[in-house]
Amino acid sequence: MTRYLKLKAYGKINLALDVLRKREDGYHDVRMIMQTVGIYDQIELQRTMKPGIVVETNLSYLPANENNLAYQAARLLLEGVQIQGGLHIQLKKFLPVSAGMAGGSSDAAAVLFGVNKMFRLGLSKEELMEQGVKIGADVPYCILRGTALSEGIGEKLTPLPPVPQCHLVIAKPGVSVSTKYVYEALQADRLRPDQHPDIDGMAEAIRQQDLFKMAGKLGNVLELVTAKKYPVIEEIKDVMRQKGALNALMSGSGPTVFGLFTEPEQARAAYEELRYGSSSRLTKQAYLTEFFNVH
Repeated sequence: MTRYLKLKAYGKINLALDVLRKREDGYHDVRMIMQTVGIYDQIELQRTMKPGIVVETNLSYLPANENNLAYQAARLLLEGVQIQGGLHIQLKKFLPVSAGMAGGSSDAAAVLFGVNKMFRLGLSKEELMEQGVKIGADVPYCILRGTALSEGIGEKLTPLPPVPQCHLVIAKPGVSVSTKYVYEALQADRLRPDQHPDIDGMAEAIRQQDLFKMAGKLGNVLELVTAKKYPVIEEIKDVMRQKGALNALMSGSGPTVFGLFTEPEQARAAYEELRYGSSSRLTKQAYLTEFFNVH
């Protein structure tokens, strides 16, 4: 019997993100190219003698109750299951919070995977993804991971070939963004055709393994809202480009920005500038990493 598991909950970025329309149920139909990156939260699961689910985190401002997505994931799978004792979840956050990198969704996905294994529930990856969408639209992707076309509200996933490897600089400014506000403010039905990112072109560039073409297809329609409200996003993108990035983009609803680099020295220089240099005033957190390809 498995009594302890240590898991990694990887973050994601959006290489391209388009919003098509608002649905009657309040959600939005989207088309996105999702990509896992090499930074992650750490999650430790431990079976306990005492019944119930207990969550502890290393950040005092994060909820440690039913409002935490990791808690919700464990409860979702364990409700109605006859088990002895309970579960302790230790969550060590390293991914930026409320940043457009699906940190909470990835935590939930890791817990779904871990609980399924620990308690021998026998659910397939597809079944875990079906359960995960009940928690959040990004959770199924965070179970799949890698490179994927995401449609519907984010739950319809088509795996794509692994992207060509490159160096990434990821930077989060010191602002918080409400995803609900960004989507509501977008008014997708009023956008011009040229304001929509070329999702099919990005997918084709990935299939061709053309990193330079990929960089030219980066696009996120939500920048129209978030970058307008927070000019620091464009400032960070400018720093990355000045340091040699092929291109830079905001991930998700923001405010995190990432840049693609072919030269490690240029990526390091951008990271140093945003972390320690004069441009560090723009950022709260900065990371130097790569894509995490799992296929």
